[in-house]
Amino acid sequence: MDGKEKGFTLIELLVVIAIIGIIGSIVLVYLSDARGKGNDTKVRSQLNSARSAAEVFYSVNNNYNDSAGNIFGSCTVANSMFTDIISGMVKFTTEDNYPNGVELTCYSTATAYAISALLPGAGGTNSWCVDSAGSAKARATPINSTSC
Repeated sequence: MDGKEKGFTLIELLVVIAIIGIIGSIVLVYLSDARGKGNDTKVRSQLNSARSAAEVFYSVNNNYNDSAGNIFGSCTVANSMFTDIISGMVKFTTEDNYPNGVELTCYSTATAYAISALLPGAGGTNSWCVDSAGSAKARATPINSTSC
């Protein structure tokens, strides 16, 4: 050989690998944030759809709690609006239909209801709430009554 070999040195290759690693880590951070925002959007959409199902339940039963009586916290009380199959409410109050980490809280009386869910994209620190008065908003804590 004539002493002038063509190719990259070890240092040049290591610099390129380091740059690729840095770019990859930045992309992963942004993808993680996007996934969290997407999960939050799914929760908001599900709860907004639950509001429509609640109105279907009310139009059939003339109240929001049927034979179960007042509901304070649980979304799984038998014979309640929250477990009703006909109105479709049960699919909006079953935690398995939400992203991991979502906890639902449901309250109802004969004349009012509210449902809240922890937003997973916010690290489980904020909740989204919908109620029979038409409110749909973020909260710092889960609900403890029939209003947001």
